[in-house]
Amino acid sequence: MSDLLLMNSTFFTWFLLPVLIFIARVSDVSLGTVRVIFIARGLKYLAPFVGFFEILIWLMAIGQIMQNLSNPMCYIAYAGGFAMGNYVGIWIAEKLSLGVVLIRVITSKDASELLEYLKSAEYGVTSVDAQGSAGKVQVVFTIVRRREVATVVNLIKQFNPKAFYTIEEVGFVEEGIFPVRKTWLDNIFRSWRKGK
Repeated sequence: MSDLLLMNSTFFTWFLLPVLIFIARVSDVSLGTVRVIFIARGLKYLAPFVGFFEILIWLMAIGQIMQNLSNPMCYIAYAGGFAMGNYVGIWIAEKLSLGVVLIRVITSKDASELLEYLKSAEYGVTSVDAQGSAGKVQVVFTIVRRREVATVVNLIKQFNPKAFYTIEEVGFVEEGIFPVRKTWLDNIFRSWRKGK
């Protein structure tokens, strides 16, 4: 009986329901952003799974909007949740750091020091001598995991703070040299094996 009174109360209609719609909308838009990233990365088994929950949450949110067409707070919550969901989705995508990128460095300075830095950090690199608008340049290419971009950019800036570089998405990579990075899961398995 008290649940029914709460559902029909002014507090529920004008505050709690819009908050729930806002949260649902943030969730479904965030999931939608992550789903699109999964599709772009070729994660064909994860994308449908995320899409299922994205649409399920959206249906619940839009169902509440349809039941409360006379409540403008629901509209504001729905739109605000959409806006915030885009922000949260991009933040989640950055934290997931899925995929690999191509970093291209163009420098008029001799790049042998940068090449050695990258090789010593176990990155695969390719260097090409080229001609730029201001004369001879070296172009250095390396493909790195997205979560390692900041590390490589710092190496580039140590080498030459004024180096021109670009970062581009890579759809597919086969074969390559990537540093071996230990994860927390690797450490757990290593400890477990030692204990046997």
